[in-house]
Amino acid sequence: MLISTWETALTTNKTGFAYQVWDFFCSLKLTIFLLMGLAVTSIIGTVVMQGPSREYLATLSETKIRLYSALGFFDMYHSWWFILLLYLLTLNLICCSIKRLPRVWKTVFEPVLVMDERFEKTLSNVKEMKMPGKKDELKDKLAAFLKAEFAAPTITEHEGAYHLFAEKARLSRLGVYVVHFSIIIVFIGALLGSFFGYKAYVNIPEGGSVKQVQSRTGKMIDLGYELRCEKFSVSFYDTGAPKEFKSILTVLENGKPVPGYVNVPTIVNEPLTYKGITFYQSSYGQSDEGALYHISVRNRQGGAPVKLAVRQGERVALPGGAFLSVMEGTANVRPFMKDFDGPGAQVEFTPPGGSPQPFVILSDKYDSFNAQHGGDLIITMEGLDQKFFTGLQVAKDPGVWVVWLGCFLMVVGIIMAFFMSHKRVWARVSDNSVTVGGSASKNPAGFELSFDELVQKLKG
Repeated sequence: MLISTWETALTTNKTGFAYQVWDFFCSLKLTIFLLMGLAVTSIIGTVVMQGPSREYLATLSETKIRLYSALGFFDMYHSWWFILLLYLLTLNLICCSIKRLPRVWKTVFEPVLVMDERFEKTLSNVKEMKMPGKKDELKDKLAAFLKAEFAAPTITEHEGAYHLFAEKARLSRLGVYVVHFSIIIVFIGALLGSFFGYKAYVNIPEGGSVKQVQSRTGKMIDLGYELRCEKFSVSFYDTGAPKEFKSILTVLENGKPVPGYVNVPTIVNEPLTYKGITFYQSSYGQSDEGALYHISVRNRQGGAPVKLAVRQGERVALPGGAFLSVMEGTANVRPFMKDFDGPGAQVEFTPPGGSPQPFVILSDKYDSFNAQHGGDLIITMEGLDQKFFTGLQVAKDPGVWVVWLGCFLMVVGIIMAFFMSHKRVWARVSDNSVTVGGSASKNPAGFELSFDELVQKLKG
């Protein structure tokens, strides 16, 4: 009643400013424009990295960085203009619903119960049949028939005749408004996540733990508990590309592991969630401690080899007065040297009184390759112990369940709006005469076939 009164007041003077504003927000053109704007926004958000890394920024020119920053492209879903689009679309949906809902509401909850001659002319499906019997007897038989074949009818006596009205799926007419409401619910959930949630990143070395994470803006956020990386492992394809990387995580409160959250494997698409905060496996890298390289050095003339454990960048003395430094290394050299596999390292060898000589060393199965360098020494790569850090993306979204509720309502509304039809049947019963009419909100051709079938059964 209040909605109808409000709409009547707004539309009384169709030249006034209030009506023009009301008509603007009820416009279907505005809806299409806003949906297109959100679609373009989503495309931009896919093309431009959100919360970009230094590596990504290095690929852009200074002019692009300034332009993207000014337009909010690097954090687009929190930009003022994206939030404004959501507000406008929400207001547009509310106004459209208010404008059209009273008429639909009256159709659903205040149906026409009497099929008089004037209303009969508005129906596309009408059949009049001569049936022997008094109207009271015909009324009872027709009521039982409709209840069995269609739906239980409402019976009204009007001007000496009985009028029967039956309907199916009347709430389907409200499906579009359920969809409107669900979109608003999704937007509310998104705004809750935007204002009260966050996305952040954190790197945890193996054996290390953190209590804070860093947001995209650089702000440090307390988790309220401690997260420890017990172990990190990575496997590779034959090409050297990473196949799977996995973190073993433990949640601690007051320094003690939380039952059920001890040694939890976390891989891509299988995150860890605790107290509303979700940790996604995102990246990895070599820890600042560096790898420990195991190197074997032996004299070409024979003798027992000398085993060395060398850290990256460390300069160690070799037999005979030479020196060796490991510059970098890998567990598998195949991506860099297609004819070889296994561990390898780039080293800098300094012979006694000579200049540094950079070259590559491989495992002992490539001794002929290793023998090409090192002067009187043959230097072999035995293996390496790498220590990694795990890179986790951290997300807290208190509006996620609101969004899921909106998605559920959207599915329900779409089913109601597109797969259900409000079907209505009226009947007017007089002595020796029955007139039947019907209509449907969707698929009138299909309903006509159903209506004809219903009439044939009634005649039978």
